This record gives sequence, C-alpha cells and structure tokens, in this order.
Amino acid sequence: MNSKLLKIALLIFSGILFQSNANAQMYISPNSYVFANNEVVYIKQELELNAASSNFYLRKNGQLLQGTTSNSTNKGLGSLSVFQEGSTNNFQFNYWCSPVGGSSSSVGNSPFGIIQLRDIVDLTNSNSPTILAMNNYNGTASPFAIAPFWINKLTVSSDYSSWIQVGSNSSLNAGEGFTMKGSSGTNLTTVYGVQNNPGSKQRYDFRGKPNDGTISIPVAFEQFTLTGNPYPSAIDLSAFLIEQTHCTGIAYFWEQDKTVDSHYIADYKGGYGTFSPVSRGGSGIYVPAAFYSYDGSGNEGSASGTGGGYERRFSPVGQGFMIDGLENGTVEMKNSYRVFVKEDVLNHSQFEKNINSNKTKATSAYMSDIPSVSGFDYKTVSTAPTPQIRFNTLLDNQRVRQVVLAFVPGATDGVDRAMDAISSSDDSPADVYFVIDDEEYLINAVNFDIDKKIPIGFKNTNQANFKITVKEMLNFTSANYVYLHDKATDLYHDIKNDFYDLTLSAGVNNAQFEITFKNNTTLGVDETARQSFVVYQNNSTKNLTISNPLLLDLASCNLYDVAGKLIFNKKDLGSNSSYTFSTSGLSDGIYIVKIATKDKIEVGQKIIIRR
Repeated sequence: MNSKLLKIALLIFSGILFQSNANAQMYISPNSYVFANNEVVYIKQELELNAASSNFYLRKNGQLLQGTTSNSTNKGLGSLSVFQEGSTNNFQFNYWCSPVGGSSSSVGNSPFGIIQLRDIVDLTNSNSPTILAMNNYNGTASPFAIAPFWINKLTVSSDYSSWIQVGSNSSLNAGEGFTMKGSSGTNLTTVYGVQNNPGSKQRYDFRGKPNDGTISIPVAFEQFTLTGNPYPSAIDLSAFLIEQTHCTGIAYFWEQDKTVDSHYIADYKGGYGTFSPVSRGGSGIYVPAAFYSYDGSGNEGSASGTGGGYERRFSPVGQGFMIDGLENGTVEMKNSYRVFVKEDVLNHSQFEKNINSNKTKATSAYMSDIPSVSGFDYKTVSTAPTPQIRFNTLLDNQRVRQVVLAFVPGATDGVDRAMDAISSSDDSPADVYFVIDDEEYLINAVNFDIDKKIPIGFKNTNQANFKITVKEMLNFTSANYVYLHDKATDLYHDIKNDFYDLTLSAGVNNAQFEITFKNNTTLGVDETARQSFVVYQNNSTKNLTISNPLLLDLASCNLYDVAGKLIFNKKDLGSNSSYTFSTSGLSDGIYIVKIATKDKIEVGQKIIIRR
C-alpha cells in the first residue's frame, strides 16, 4: 500500500529536498521545493518544511497524503501551497475548511487566518491579500482583497446568533470550518488554463503548514458544528460520517441563490443540501437544498427556490460542511479518511458544480482503484445509485422540496444512523418530510416490502398548496405503482405517473398521509375509463398524442413540468378519438400530462421530451 503510493508520486526536486528512512519522513531544506503535478505524494509520518524558503507545491489536483496515526508532527517555517476555487461572488457565502495552518517551527497543527489566502501570480508565486476594513463588505478580484466581516465559524450551536465572527484573526483551529463571501469583478491572470476569477469564481492559494493527523472536533446533542475537510487531499466523507458515532452521520452543505446580489439577510435565498453516506459500499445520497428567504434574525421565511445536485462521497480540498451532534463529545478527523481523488463529477467529488447530465452513465459497475491511507478496497464500491424513489413537492408554486425514500437491506423502520437524514429546516413555514419517531426526515432508508406504508408529513404556518409527485426511480424496479394514500378519505392517488394537488389549512399534519405501493380499492368503472387513454410523446415529430378510444368528453388537457408548474392548458376538447399537440418549443425533460373529462374522471401520465 505505502510503496504503491510512493511509486506513483511525480516529484520535481531542487537542492537537497528530503531524507528518507524506514518511516518515509520528508525534510525540505532551505531554498528548496517539492512540486507535485496531478499526482499524489505519500509520507508515512511527518513533514518538515525547515525554513521560510522551503516550499511544497501541489498543482493541478496534486495531493498530499500522510500516514500519521496520532497527532500531527509536521513543523517548519516553510509552506505548502494548494489552489482551490470558490463558487460565489461578493454577495454569497462559500463554506470552507482550510487544509493548512500558520507556518511554525513548533510541532503540530497551527491556527489558520485569511491572510494565508493569497493572490495567484504564476505557477509558484502569489501575493498576500489586501484585508479590507470591517465596514467594507465587498471583496474584489483585482486588486485582490478580502472582506473579513464575513469570516465566521460555528461551534456546537443551532442558533443563528451563535455564529462567531473571526474576521482577519488567525484563530481558526484545524478542523474548524468558516464562512467567506467571494469577490466582485474579474482577475485575468491564468495558470494551467484556469483564470483566477472569470467572475463569481475566485481561485485562492492556500499557503501554510499542512494539517495532518487526528483532529478533534467538538459536537453537542442536537447542535450543529461547521467543520469540513482539513487536509491537502480529498477525504472519504462517507467513512468519516459512518465511523464517528458522536454525530448523526449526515453532512449538510450550504447553497445560495446566486442571482441575489444583496448583503441584507432579509434578501438571502438559500438552504442546506443533505448528504447521507448509507454505506461504504456505495456513493451515498444527496438531496438538493430547498431555498428559503430569511428575516433579520436568520429565521426561515417563505419558500423561494431549489439548489443543485452534487456528488459528495469524497470531499475535495477546502470543502466545508455542517454536522449534527448525536451526543456531547467529539468526533475525530483522521488520516485514515484521506484518499487521492481528483475533483470531478465522475469521481464522486464536487466542491460545487452542477452534475453532468451524463453522470449516471457509469463506465463501470464499481469504482476504480483509489490510493488511500486506510488501504480500503474501493474496487468493491458500487457506482450504481442506492435503490431509491425521489419525490418532488412544489410548495405554494414557489420552490421544490425533494425527499428520498431509499431501499437498503437491513435498514429498519426507525431511525438508522448515517442512513436517515433529519431535516435541517425544522422552523420552515411550509415543508414536506418523512415522519420517523415523530421527527422530520428528508432521507428515509427502509427495507423494501410491497405492503409497507411510509408515513409522510406536511406542515405549514398558513394555508398552503402542495403538489407532490415521483420525480424519478433510480435502480429500483420492485414496485410498479407509487401512491399517496389519504387515510381520511381512503383515497389512493397515483403519484408515479401524476402529481397530487392538495391544499391544507395551517398546522402540522403527520398522520393523514402515507406512501404505499398498492391501491387497496376495487377497480371500478372510472378506473377502466382511465386505463383506456393512451398518452404518447413522439420525439421524432415533436408531438404529444392522446388516444381516446371510448370517445369520452374531455374538459381539459394540461401539461406541467415535473415540479408541477403549468406549461399549457387546453379546454373543452370534445370527444375526438385522438388529439395531437406540438411540443417543439419545450426543453428536454420529464413532463406530466393531466386529462380531465366532463364526468370528472382525471388521468395523469408522465412523458419524456428529448430533442
């Protein structure tokens, strides 16, 4: 394992760089450097960057792994340098966790400060940033300047007011995540074909003593902690979440509407995406954030949009995320979680980039061999999605809340740690969720049974409209039907091929509705009529065709997108045997056709439009 890592490391040396013994320790002498380009360097124990002129450059996905099994023994006045790009402008936050601390001759990890985020000049050189005054809220790309007002950390709290302002102080300990807004404007400097800032994507040079070894992170019962990947390499986030039992085993990632250019909290639109590892044998499940507006105290207000989908199994360098404490104590970030994984959708590692539409077309059923400190065999990890059903609910025609029902052998109907993901939006004015032990969950892992009934809840502070449907079924073919069962009326609504539209009075409704895979009602005349319709999308001719063999009198035909938004409405269609509607102006995607007869028989059917 260790020798393999060392063999594939590509290094360029200058001067007397390192001395090696049986423990593969590395010493970089004054006026010398190590340069790792698109490769991994493995050191079994400590690294000494002896002098201020001792440098270690990681470039173009180059990463450093270390095998220390206790606390870090790295030391030295020199610096490791690694690039990472943000994804926001000067009005939105990224969550970070630094891979380096301050350079120091003392042994161990050192605190980090934003003065170590440098402006890239060329392949090896960078300049210190300008740190703006605390009353200047707008960082800039050129000249490069950081607004320290937005540098905050959160340790063991669920209260917005508990954020601690760090500012320009070098007081972020290893493993402590921090918030930071990006910069305005552009920076035309280009290295490796990547521009420093083409707009809303500031690239930073993290410079300092590399973090290493076991890092303790405090957690508390039902309290959030902002942490992240503290190393100059990727980490196996699933391994960390599953092994560290003092947290719930779920990670939360901040996403924000990037069209909102305002520093006022009341204008923010954002929320937390949710990652469940499920098991080390797969790539996990990620649920996009549901965006809310916020009041001046940081409380969630009205629904306002939806975040993106990302691959989270492996956290890249610099990635920050929230964890939720399961009990008072600490969790430990360890070198054993470190892996050499390049940031890419197909590698299940993203800082924040939209998923490629071809992502699900994996070239292999299992992951490739991944160099790691632990020696875990990643060739046993399936690239197929965890069997699941994704439900989309449009809330008051404003934003979509997605929840996932996963099917995992051995999962229980109760709470399963590192599988079931509790909602981070417990004070939202309108929401939908699975009900487990009277709590609100966005991801619910169960052992599939065709007769199983899954409680689903709705809540709203004012009267609200909900449109719920099955967005997609991934790697799951055991159920032909999916229904929303209203126990009050004993009606079953097909939400696999249609969406169900309901308006609820203000309140919390955790007992009336459930997801089922069987319709326990008798097939009647209306159902026979429903089944007579044939709905067909011809993508060659770009037409939607509806066959009406019973010549039923149609009151309307509506077309909706999968979120429940109306695309077109046709009324008083008569009793023709067939109807054709053009779809030439519609973008690719899944749509829902809803047909209603004058006798109030309703039919829903999903179609797929492709150009």
